[in-house]
Amino acid sequence: MANEKKQTSEKAASAASKVLRDGRTSDDSKSAGGSALSQAGKKSNKTTGGKAAEKASKVLQSGDTGKKSKKAAASALSQKKTSKK
Repeated sequence: MANEKKQTSEKAASAASKVLRDGRTSDDSKSAGGSALSQAGKKSNKTTGGKAAEKASKVLQSGDTGKKSKKAAASALSQKKTSKK
């Protein structure tokens, strides 16, 4: 179960796509959206990198961020590679 790969759902991918196309979206939201979108599809084996995860976290903490941006950020953050200790 620890090696189970996560992928972005269709709904989250759709939200991420809309975030990327919206000219009013912040750079942090676009980074999180791009990360989530790159992890969509059954063949994706990508994980969210550290910088994208930091930006996704900022998006989730912001009170000014819309639902689509938060959905994309949550998807990206849930796919962050965990470090082994």
